[in-house]
Amino acid sequence: MLLLTACAAPKPAPTVSQPQPAPAPSGPSEEEIRQRAVAHFLKRAEAAQREGFLTSPAGASAYDFYLNVQQLDPGNQRAATGIQAIVLQLVEQARDALRHRAFGRVNSLLNTADEIAPGNPLSAEVRAQVKREQARATADRVPAGAGAQSVPLATAELDARSEKITRVLTGIAERIRQHQMRVIIIARTDAEGRWIYGQLRQAVPGYRVRGDIKLGSPPRLLLQKQ
Repeated sequence: MLLLTACAAPKPAPTVSQPQPAPAPSGPSEEEIRQRAVAHFLKRAEAAQREGFLTSPAGASAYDFYLNVQQLDPGNQRAATGIQAIVLQLVEQARDALRHRAFGRVNSLLNTADEIAPGNPLSAEVRAQVKREQARATADRVPAGAGAQSVPLATAELDARSEKITRVLTGIAERIRQHQMRVIIIARTDAEGRWIYGQLRQAVPGYRVRGDIKLGSPPRLLLQKQ
């Protein structure tokens, strides 16, 4: 008698797990965020600088935005260059104020520049000029008393050496002779001062106009009794 044996069923192959891909980042990295912030503050700083907001208003000035950049990126060259440019602008504004003898504004601008860049040589140079101009301003003061006068001279007319300024100087020369006055000529340049003095002398031939020429601005005549 034949015996039939059943064939055993094959065993299933073991399942191999496949590695799962890493989840995609949900947002920008910290470095990307930092770089975006740096670019943002640089843009704000340069815009504020173009508009003249160098150190004010507080928190929204070019200087404040550059400081924000340096906090995020201490070696940022654009921020360093921008701050240096602010110092140069402040000093140039101080020079302009000095030309108008606005000494209070000059000192305020230089103090701000020194707070940003202590000991910078440009501020020191302008401060030396301030001392000289203040000394000149003191010397230019007309003593109080009868006949003491300050006569402004129009810069545009002086630049043009116009007939109008010549007539003005002729009238002043007559007043000088009539009241026996001394004149101090405040002029922007030595050549300008000599020209003014020449006009005064020509206006009163035979009379010796007594006075002096000092450099300064704005141009004017200081008249005083001898």
